[in-house]
Amino acid sequence: MNYFKTLGLGLMAMAAVSCSHGPQTMAGKGLDPADMDTTIAPGADFDQYANGGWKKRHPLPDEKSRYGAFDVLGDEAEKQVKELFAAISSNNFKQGSIEQKIANFYASGMDTTAIEARNLAPLQPYLSQIDELKSKADLQQLLAAWQSYGLNPLFGIYADADQKNSAMKVAYLYQSGLGMPNRDYYLNKDDHSLDIQQKYRAYIAGLLQILGQEPESAQQDAETIYAMEKEIAEFSMSMLDQRDPYKVYNKMNLDQLIATAPEYNWKAYFDGVKLSNPGDFIVCQPDFMKAMAQMVEAKPLADWKQYLKYHTISNFSSELPHAVGDLSFEFYGKTLSGSLVQRPRWKRVQEATAGALGEAVGQLYVKEYFPPEAKERMLKLVENLRKALAVRIGNLSWMSDTTKEKAIEKLNAITVKIGYPDKWKDYSSLEITPDSYFQNVVNANNFYFADMLSKVNKPVDKTEWGMTPQTVNAYYNPSANEIVFPAAILQPPFFYMDADDAINYGAIGVVIGHEMSHGFDDQGRQYDKIGNLNDWWQADDAERFNEKTKRLANQFSQFTVLDTVKADGKLTLGENIADLGGLNISYTAMQMALKGDEPQIDGFTPDQRFFLSYAHIWAQNIRDEEKLRLTKVDVHSLGRYRVLGPLRNTPEFYAAFDIKAGDYMYLPEDERVVIW
Repeated sequence: MNYFKTLGLGLMAMAAVSCSHGPQTMAGKGLDPADMDTTIAPGADFDQYANGGWKKRHPLPDEKSRYGAFDVLGDEAEKQVKELFAAISSNNFKQGSIEQKIANFYASGMDTTAIEARNLAPLQPYLSQIDELKSKADLQQLLAAWQSYGLNPLFGIYADADQKNSAMKVAYLYQSGLGMPNRDYYLNKDDHSLDIQQKYRAYIAGLLQILGQEPESAQQDAETIYAMEKEIAEFSMSMLDQRDPYKVYNKMNLDQLIATAPEYNWKAYFDGVKLSNPGDFIVCQPDFMKAMAQMVEAKPLADWKQYLKYHTISNFSSELPHAVGDLSFEFYGKTLSGSLVQRPRWKRVQEATAGALGEAVGQLYVKEYFPPEAKERMLKLVENLRKALAVRIGNLSWMSDTTKEKAIEKLNAITVKIGYPDKWKDYSSLEITPDSYFQNVVNANNFYFADMLSKVNKPVDKTEWGMTPQTVNAYYNPSANEIVFPAAILQPPFFYMDADDAINYGAIGVVIGHEMSHGFDDQGRQYDKIGNLNDWWQADDAERFNEKTKRLANQFSQFTVLDTVKADGKLTLGENIADLGGLNISYTAMQMALKGDEPQIDGFTPDQRFFLSYAHIWAQNIRDEEKLRLTKVDVHSLGRYRVLGPLRNTPEFYAAFDIKAGDYMYLPEDERVVIW
């Protein structure tokens, strides 16, 4: 759990729009007429107009549940990393070097013969520890010890900046315990949810059978385990409530936590994770901890043993024989997301390697694929966007001068990180061998867990990154008031070294503005310029802001995802604010950058190219199952609505494409929302 705001990671004749539609070669970089569907008027459906051709030419691969511009770039980054891995696999590197560790980790994951031969042997020590449990005290001791392996069966711990003292890192305790994505999967009673619940119970039973249980016994235990998880779901905090930073900020010391949840031995827990003096820490969901502790005490030890066996084999499904991984894919890949086939083995192992040795891979990636001039150009773009947002803040009619002054101070204080960290993570203590994929994963989990807890109650290291350079994404970190753009996103279709301003401002410019806007969305606005939770707003300004954001949430809640299922405008509010803000800020920056009357390129004005470039970064094909899953679990709107929603609130878009009353893309002026 963290608070990073990521970027995350479309027969009528078009009339009265001054751009050409016939077949042509696009001389300008970044737009391809084949991506468009000009049989659709832009006012009727701008996503289909801008992206219809792209969607037709990029059908969903069987292995994917969603495929869009992000995924195309992700595939390209994946190929780049594959080339890096191929290069180091054919060379002998010094023992302990990052190249050698990457090569060994990847080789161990690709050695399926050895993995199949070992069968469940790597899991056996964990199963034996479960069988040897004699008491609830033993159970709690085991839960603490296992967290360093990456197992959080009931709750987890992590280290992050204190949200009210952002210069210091503290420990955070957070809810866990569910095998499905969140509480709604257990509590919803519609037919689709009931079907998923039934298939999840079958998945649990299937894994228990692989562990050696007879079908009837496995099914009975699956029902028990599911009932336990459903009970956990009932006292878990909802995703919507977790978006309120004050609700999940509950500072306690050890005595206060013991008083909150006395049934659990919290002193033994902190001793078990080797954090004997935790000091003050944050309990994200106190009610959860109270109910969880009571549940641990109330349920029979035999039930907890079966619960742990299931969660352990499920957690390590990717590192075990294919029978386990295939069963996991059937539920998580097919049932939940709609993927037709599992991703190739090399892709899955490469992803795991890049996760375990993220910045080690990042060093090689940056050296090969990230030119210094890209960073220089990005820095200039960021400063242009910063100036544009300052202008827009200054022109706001709904905000007082007092709050504007503080908003500008926060804007000017935003730290910008581009490409890669100035200081790389040291992996010298992480042991990786070519012999055991399972053990390599456990070693990596141990390494990161120990590294994380070693930082508790120490000053925040401002040089740290929350994403690796090879990640196609970006983020805003409110507690550091920083925006971060990894190297991999600084490529087409987001960033072109040789494109005209309209294309780059419509794509990477909006991405920059999006992340800046997170500092001023419904969550980010509650943090001050140094990253502390602090109410720096005048009360009237906050009230006007909330009125505007409520209207934006209502707009997005009107979009129909599938059948009768609507989008969740409240859950996605922060990202929708950032999309709308990023679009407005980047448009202003583009206008400031243009030197007067810019020529059309291939019949498109700069404004038209800007909005087409923006729409294209959200081009997306997606399966119905994934639409429903993301609507429950993702704070980002689906790609289609990231095109339609912000543009319907942008007056300059109306002018660029002659949007008229009666068009679907048209909203009356009094219904449009402009925040930043």
